Parts: sequence; structure tokens; C-alpha cells
Amino acid sequence: MTNRDRLLGLGVVVLWGLNFLAIRVGLDHFEPFFFAALRFAVIAVPVLIFVPRPQVPWRWLLLYGVGFGILQFAFLFSAMRAGMPTGLSSLVLQSSAPFTVLLGAVFLRERLRPMQFAGIAVAMAGMAVIGWDRSHSAALLPLVLTLLAGLGWAFGNIGSRMAAAHAAPGGPVNPLHLTLWMTVIPPLPMFALSALVEGPTTGLRDLAASFSVTGWPAYAALAYIVLLGTIAGSGLWTYLMSRYPAGTVAPLSLLVPVVGIAASWAFLHERPTAVSLLGAAIVIAGAFTATSARPGQSAKSAKRIVGIRASMFNTRYAKQDPTDQTPVPAA
Repeated sequence: MTNRDRLLGLGVVVLWGLNFLAIRVGLDHFEPFFFAALRFAVIAVPVLIFVPRPQVPWRWLLLYGVGFGILQFAFLFSAMRAGMPTGLSSLVLQSSAPFTVLLGAVFLRERLRPMQFAGIAVAMAGMAVIGWDRSHSAALLPLVLTLLAGLGWAFGNIGSRMAAAHAAPGGPVNPLHLTLWMTVIPPLPMFALSALVEGPTTGLRDLAASFSVTGWPAYAALAYIVLLGTIAGSGLWTYLMSRYPAGTVAPLSLLVPVVGIAASWAFLHERPTAVSLLGAAIVIAGAFTATSARPGQSAKSAKRIVGIRASMFNTRYAKQDPTDQTPVPAA
């Protein structure tokens, strides 16, 4: 990876780490389900008008949108609204990495290497350390909700990978177009869930109340999440994923909790305990091990795997490395 691309990768890490601060600000003004729906609706409308739909089966696009868009953010926003610290949220959400490896083994019959088993075990041990620490100082429910958000993200990862593998003949699917079209799935179900759980008029009242001197931070947070956290961050990540093997780029995402925890410490005065920091280090080490790519994998081979056609999928996908076709992460 060139120095320029390393800087771009670190820029994405900073954008995504600060994204959790924006989420916290938004949740101070909006109910979690309504805010999640609003976040995706702002992107989905122009996508429907200007972005061509990737030629992938609807069932995989729906799995991607339900897992990544609905389950992840319904649980994550609820957890943060229930008291999950912002910095710790950015860390526990990385549980999606070992969850993805496990789901790939269960549903896609991907073979796990011994190092991946070890990495998953280490990551789970780190989560146990954090859970033990929180059980002495706070409720466990927000932690469990954040873990469920990581599991939802993992199901979305499976949908994304299956969609790319089953793309229509004629060339590989555009990863950015696939990510953008994922945003079309969550808005209506999330608005319906908000009306059912939070009240049919609560979100609209909050939206109207935000048009005030004290409400502008909510729109600034929404603008950051959409423009910088999703479009700019995902666009740069897609560019890097198109140039380098997944195993070279994907570990950079494990630096996101470092930025998230540091930013929350600096701006929100969320000071993590020493035990939580120890658990964080264990989780990151385990996730890195579980998602590391084969030694010596070339960028050319990674691109070939990303562009695999449906006709090749039936014979080759069982041998594919679980870290290939890493989807575009976003918080």
C-alpha cells in the first residue's frame, strides 16, 4: 500500500471513529428508530433517482439491507440511547468480524483455519472481560444490544458477499452502488417500527423541534453521518478495496474503536476503565487474527474474487477465504 493510500485509509478510520460522536449527538435529539430511518432515508431518495440498481438477486440485497441497515442500527442506536458509552460502542460493534467468520462457516460452509478459531476465541474472551467489568458498574442490557448490532452487521456482510457472488453476467458488481442501494431497504420498515414503538407522531415532533437554535446540532450530526461517515468514508473504503487485497485493507477498520474511544474521552469525558481498555485490546487482537487474509495473497487475485460470477460461485466459493469480499463498513 502506498503512503498516499495509507493516509486515505487512516482518514477513513478518523471519519468513522468520529461518526460515533455524531450518532450520540443525533440520539440526544431523536428517538433511536426514527433517527436510524431518517439517516437512511436521506441517502435512499437520491439513490433511487440517480444510482443504477446493481444487477444482483433481490433476496441478497434484502438480506444485506435488513442485516446491515435495520438490525445493526436498530440495536446500536437503542443500546446507545439506553446508556452504552459512545467509545465502547465503537469497540463492541467490531464483534461483527468474528460473527461474520462464524456465519460464513455455518451458512456458506467456509472452512475455518486454526488461527481463525483462535482469533474468535480471543475476541470472545475480550468481550467477556468487558461484560464482567460492566456488570460491576452498569447494566448489561446495552452491551447485549450492541453485540446484537454486531450480529446484525454480520448477517448483512453475508448478504453483501452473496449479492456480489451472484451478480448478473457481464462484469463484477460495483461495490459502492451495492452499498448505496442497501440504504433503500431500511427506511420504510424503520419508520413503521418507530411509529409502533416510539409513537406515530414522536419522530415528527422531534424533527420539528430541531428547527431551533438548540436543535441545529441534530442536523449537523445527520449531515456528518450521511456526507462524511457514509458517502465519503464508504467511497474511499471502496476505492482502497478495489486496489488491494481485503486482508490488507480490512484490518484498518480495527483502528476505528481507537479513534472512537479517544474522541469520546476527549469530547464527552467518557473515561474507560483499565479493565475495559484491556478487554478492548484483546477484542481487537482477536478480530484481527480472525479476519486476517492468507499470506502472500495478491491484489490481482483479490480483485478476481470480488468479481467472481455466479457460474463460478458454485465450484469455487467453498474455497474462498472468509475475509475476501469484505463489505464496506459504516457506522
